[in-house]
Amino acid sequence: MVDPAFANVEQRANMFLIRLAPGKYAYLKYHLEGETMHIDATFTPEEHRGRGLAERLTRAAIEYAREKGFKVMPNCSYAKRYFERHPELREMLASE
Repeated sequence: MVDPAFANVEQRANMFLIRLAPGKYAYLKYHLEGETMHIDATFTPEEHRGRGLAERLTRAAIEYAREKGFKVMPNCSYAKRYFERHPELREMLASE
């Protein structure tokens, strides 16, 4: 369960982030190629790990891709594992 104080996901250019403390963020970075969103990296500071922040960022990115009609290419290890754990999202995956 994510602490409600950390629940607000912000979208920036090629990034989703959650502010944790002054100067501290959990984030997901992506880039677009045509109609494919490539999830390149997720990061959560060590002291904030285990709270579901990377999952929340990944879900926000997938929802954004769905709304825009994009497919998703999970390039980072976390995003790859997320899609492995959620086979119901297979239709969102871009073919390699």
